[in-house]
Amino acid sequence: MSHPKFFDAIEIIKVKDPLSNALGAFDNGEYEFSYLDVVKSSGHSCPTVAGAYLITLEALKALYPNERAIRGNIKVAFEEAEKDGVAGVIANVVSQITGATQITGFKGLQGKFARHSLMSFEQPINASARFTRVDSGKCVDVIYNPSSILPHPDMQLIMQKMQKNEASADELKEFGVLWQDRVKRIFENQESVLRVQEL
Repeated sequence: MSHPKFFDAIEIIKVKDPLSNALGAFDNGEYEFSYLDVVKSSGHSCPTVAGAYLITLEALKALYPNERAIRGNIKVAFEEAEKDGVAGVIANVVSQITGATQITGFKGLQGKFARHSLMSFEQPINASARFTRVDSGKCVDVIYNPSSILPHPDMQLIMQKMQKNEASADELKEFGVLWQDRVKRIFENQESVLRVQEL
């Protein structure tokens, strides 16, 4: 399986999952999510998927400093409706990592390990997402804006050809390279695209 090498350099998210431990899936319920994991689940790598990974990574670091985040112990709220913009795409990545879902999630075992009703939309917040620990109530707002990381100017020219089915094989390959170059630059300039605010 071939993929851009920068995927492997991105910080991994480490979690501890009581449900996974109870059901014997992982020792002590401990496992990791990489950016490559969410790219495979999403089917692509783009500024939105990168942003979803980054906001989750940094929110969990703020909520669980120096320890693994507890999967299933995190509520996530979005300002947008799930059908608006890219909210649904971001929510899918966040759900994969945190376990938080709406009503469709796992209902639990004998009153424990429930994952449903931990994610909500159209909430009165002014951020890309708000992450809250269920056990302590500690929460953080995360704001993601990649607009300062501009795409390569050649991308627009190739995209116009793509829309007309006029792009050559070499141009299509170049478009993918330039697309991933922007994603790479977003990760490299995290401090300019992401802000975490503890509440």
